[in-house]
Amino acid sequence: MMTKVENNKAWWLVMPVFLIVAFSAIIPLMTVVNYSVQDIFDPYTRYFVGTEWFKQVMTDSRLHDALIRQFIFSFTILAIEIPLGIGVALMMPTKGRGASLALILVAIPLLIPWNVVGTIWQIFGRADIGLFGAMMAKLGINYNYASEPMHAWLTVVLMDVWHWTPLVALLCYSGLRAIPEVYYQAARIDKASRWAVFRYIQLPKLTNVLIIGVLLRFMDSFMIYTEPFVLTGGGPGTSTTFLSQSLVQQAIGQFDLGPAAAFSLVYFLIILLVCWVFYTTIMNMQKDK
Repeated sequence: MMTKVENNKAWWLVMPVFLIVAFSAIIPLMTVVNYSVQDIFDPYTRYFVGTEWFKQVMTDSRLHDALIRQFIFSFTILAIEIPLGIGVALMMPTKGRGASLALILVAIPLLIPWNVVGTIWQIFGRADIGLFGAMMAKLGINYNYASEPMHAWLTVVLMDVWHWTPLVALLCYSGLRAIPEVYYQAARIDKASRWAVFRYIQLPKLTNVLIIGVLLRFMDSFMIYTEPFVLTGGGPGTSTTFLSQSLVQQAIGQFDLGPAAAFSLVYFLIILLVCWVFYTTIMNMQKDK
């Protein structure tokens, strides 16, 4: 009788990954935790303050306002980009050269750097030289994202939808291509309508892909910084100042490392909590079906 020999030396092959994760994530995270409980005056002078900075963060009205704006923005983005991405994926061709061309065209916005996206929409929204701003002026709309908070908010939302809806579309497209042809053959035999095919075949098969899409888009939209900073600088006033920009202003602009570290940990925990709620809710809905 042959005995199975276990060789655990293969775990050494994973060691480089653990080292990279330790240096890129764990050690910086522990540094932030260390800063969050100290009052830092200079590299050599610091005092332990316990949970003082966390109490300050939890009672800061400016951060509360930024958190509300952040949640409104993220849920607005999800409500627009997820259905729109599904619709784009359903309209994309699946065979021939048209499929390859459609994939290339859809993926183009994803290849543009974030700071360039903000610059593009900064020019695009100007009434004197921008196409969108000139179009609003011809329609008789006094559009000015630099001075009107609602216009700035609308521009940031449109910019994010243009930039990131292709990601949802590509994810959904890959999920649709993975559906076996026999399902569609059975639907044609039963003379099912297009809505019935989408409702009972395509949408259930897209559940796992949509979980990934929702989580990715929530996390990214909740951490958005570069695009609105380049486009509006957080203004007019604080209308487009999100949590990430408030954190950068506190850490770099004011050099309040202790409160900024506590703020970043709370920020991190909020993202984890909301992602867990999203994941749990979607999985429970899938099990009920």
